[in-house]
Amino acid sequence: MRTQLAAGLGTLVLAAATLLGQSATAGAQAAADPTSHFDVPYGNTYTRGTLTWHNRSVSISGEHKSVSPTSCRTTWLTTYSGTKPLGADGYRPSVCGASAKFTFSVVADAPGGATRVKVCLDHKGIEDLACKYYRRP
Repeated sequence: MRTQLAAGLGTLVLAAATLLGQSATAGAQAAADPTSHFDVPYGNTYTRGTLTWHNRSVSISGEHKSVSPTSCRTTWLTTYSGTKPLGADGYRPSVCGASAKFTFSVVADAPGGATRVKVCLDHKGIEDLACKYYRRP
């Protein structure tokens, strides 16, 4: 009788531990990376879209537009931790007299990732036309 009682109690404890473990795992899912929108106009041209703030990088996706075949546009992103630049890159090729969608990521290798970014609309990736800063949400 004691053996059956002990076995039954052991099974009950094991079942409870399994259920508690599943509940703890379900509640411990990671939060989604924060996002924010950006919009950098320059005359009739622009770059606009979404920033996704990861732990060690920032992803940028959106659309940039050029209205003239001789005035080409590129989107650049620079990541910062405080005032210290962490990384910079631009989307290639430039768009000339059209609009194009883009997606790329820039390194932000600092604990917690970037605290802010600078998004720029450039002429051919060599001259900043307009830039705006955005803080991590």
